[in-house]
Formats: sequence, structure tokens, C-alpha cells
Amino acid sequence: MGILEGRVALVTGAGRGIGAAVARLLAAEGAAVVVSDLGVALDGSGPSDQPAQQVAEEIRRAGGEALPDATDVVDFGACAALVERAVEAYGHLDVVVTAAGILRDRMLFNLSEADWDAVVAVHLKGTFNVARHAAVWWRAQRNPEGHYRLVTFTSGSGLHGAPGQPNYAAAKMGIVGFTFSCANALGRYGVTANAVAPAAATRMTESIPAERRRGGPGADDRSPERIAPLVCYLASTRSDWLTGQVLSARGTQIGLYAVPQVTRQVTWAGELDLEGIFSALERSFRPAVAGAQASRAAELAAQAGAAGQPVGTSDAKE
Repeated sequence: MGILEGRVALVTGAGRGIGAAVARLLAAEGAAVVVSDLGVALDGSGPSDQPAQQVAEEIRRAGGEALPDATDVVDFGACAALVERAVEAYGHLDVVVTAAGILRDRMLFNLSEADWDAVVAVHLKGTFNVARHAAVWWRAQRNPEGHYRLVTFTSGSGLHGAPGQPNYAAAKMGIVGFTFSCANALGRYGVTANAVAPAAATRMTESIPAERRRGGPGADDRSPERIAPLVCYLASTRSDWLTGQVLSARGTQIGLYAVPQVTRQVTWAGELDLEGIFSALERSFRPAVAGAQASRAAELAAQAGAAGQPVGTSDAKE
């Protein structure tokens, strides 16, 4: 018997890449899975129901239970119907995984309003749309022991600030704040909420020109299947203790990010003394910022390697 036996999971972006790998593993571990994917190209164009159909058929051939779906996560009303469809098909809904996404990379000075809106709509609004309607159902159950799960997807591009992806980075950091809020709001209804920052070789990284990718030893570790075990654990009843966190998954490594907190502080008393305040900021904060910048540069280099991208470059069009 699998760790998810009897549970029902709804996975968006499940027709390809990480979402598909997650859907397959959840089903292999016993969950009934709603495989939802609009089937669009990387930039969000050309919808098709085939990706979701194909993954659902793979799951069924392997002996699992799956229901294909081609809902557009940007459509608020359609997401309500999606949650209703999952509950009608299987009687309940335990797990929501929001992995749907598109890319339209540009440097900030060349980023159009349309490309900003499209990426934020799919990643951030799409996450909200599905989670919101699932939360309505979870709240209605009034079951603090429901073991319900919300698993969102953030990215190192947001956590560390990829220079060529301001739209994607903003949406992914927005998802972090949204996930924190969900964890705080929904815990009383038996819901945990966590965000996963994956690093894997998918069609998003395949958009990088071949001559600019990194290969070599360990390249197989970038498989999307490497991300799925963490999501599977979060989807299980064993993860009751874990909520309001950001975790990373890369190859054979799983990490836990620190939740933002004040690490240094300066105070002053009496009359406002600008020079005294400025000097205190420089003495206290500057060494910490320098160390953080070095750490961030190292993390960006690691993220670039995991994505098959050379350090210091971006696949965004100048």
C-alpha cells in the first residue's frame, strides 16, 4: 500500500515536466490524481488537451487512477468548476499542487506590459484561483484533522533575483507570501501550505541555446522525477508537522530555506541624528550585506548550473 492510498490530489501543470512527474508519483503511491494542464506552449499559446490526456493514460496503464483536465488556471470560475469536478469524481479533495507556469523572459527595460501580465496571471493568479476554491471546500469540512495539503511552486529565480526574469521572479516571490498567508489562515481547518523551489531540466530550461547549457557529470540529477519525492512527502499525512515553509529540491538534494527574519538592528535615542544613523547602518549592516551578496552569487551560480545555464548569463532577450 502506498503512502497516499485513499487520498485525492489535484495537480495543475501536470501534462509535462515537473507537474507530470509529480502526478505520476502521487498516483504510484496510491492517490487518485486530477491531471490538469491547459497544454499550452512555453509562452502560453496554443492550448491542447493532449498533454493531460497522455499523462492520465500513462497513470491508468500503470494501474493508477487519474482524471484528465484542461482547465485554464487564469479563469477564476473555471477553477471553481475544476475543484467541484475533483470532488464529484472522487468524493473529496486532500491535496492541491499548483505547478502550472509559462515563461516570457525579457530584461526589465524590454519587458512589455502584456508579457508581465501573462506570466503573473498564470503563476500568481493561477495559484490563487485553484487554492482559493480548494480552501472553500476544506473550510466547509470543519475538520482540523483533515490532513489537507497545499503545495505551491516558487523558484530560485524569485528567491535570488534572476536578472532576465523580472515578471517570473515577482510572481514566484508573490507565491511565497501567498503560501505563508495560507499556512497561517488555513491551519485551523486542517490544511498545511508549503512552497517548493525546484531546479530541474524541463522544457523551460530547454529554451536555453544548447551551446550555453552546462552538461557533464550529474546531468541526470536534473530530471523532473527528482523533484517529485519532496512533493509526495508534503502530500502525505506524515507531513502534518510541516507548514509555512519554503523548501528546495535539486537532484539528490532537498533543502529548507530560512523564513525571513530580522538579523541585525540599530537603534538610537534622543534627537534625530542622520549622520549617526547612517554610520550605524554602515557599521552594522554593511558586513552582513557583503556576506549575503557573496552567498547569493554562489546560489545563483548553483541555480544556473542546475538549469543548464552558464553563470552570469540569462536566456532573456536583451
